[in-house]
Amino acid sequence: MPDLQAGDKAPDFTALDEQGRKVTLSDYKGQKLVLYFYPKDDTPGCTTEACDFNDNLKKLNKLDVAVLGVSRDSAKKHLKFIEKYGLKFPLIADEEGDVCQKYDTWIQKSMYGKKYMGIERSTFLIDEKGKIITLWRKVKVEGHVDEIFDTLKKSTKKAA
Repeated sequence: MPDLQAGDKAPDFTALDEQGRKVTLSDYKGQKLVLYFYPKDDTPGCTTEACDFNDNLKKLNKLDVAVLGVSRDSAKKHLKFIEKYGLKFPLIADEEGDVCQKYDTWIQKSMYGKKYMGIERSTFLIDEKGKIITLWRKVKVEGHVDEIFDTLKKSTKKAA
C-alpha cells in the first residue's frame, strides 16, 4: 500500500465521472487540483463537504484550482447527488475502488464495535506538475475548505 507524503508524485489514475467520461490525473496538468475522497453521496457530512467545495468553487477556480470528488458510489448516484445540490464539479465513480487503493483511502473502520471497510475522508492538494503539496487524512468537514485556502496561500508565498 502506498504511504503517500507531501512532495510525492500523485498516483495517476483513469476513472469515469458521473457522465461516464474518462478522467485522468493528467487531465489536470498545468493547474492545481483538490482531489477529495468521501464515504457516500447524500449523507450529512459528505453533503456538507461537497456543498462547501461548491460554494468556494469560484474562489478556487480564480486561483487556478480544480476540484474533483471521489467515492465508490455509482455514476447514477453521483448524477442524482450533483443535480440535487447543484454541484459544479465532477465526481469519480470509483466503484471498483482502484483510485481509493492508489491513494490509500480504502481502510478498515469500526463503528459500534463492528469492523468494516470504507473510505477514509481524505483530501490531496496536487500541484501543476502532479506532485502532492499536502494531504489531509481523517478530514473534519467543518473548516476544511479554509485549511485548503490557508495552504494555497502558504504555497503561493513559497513559490514567489
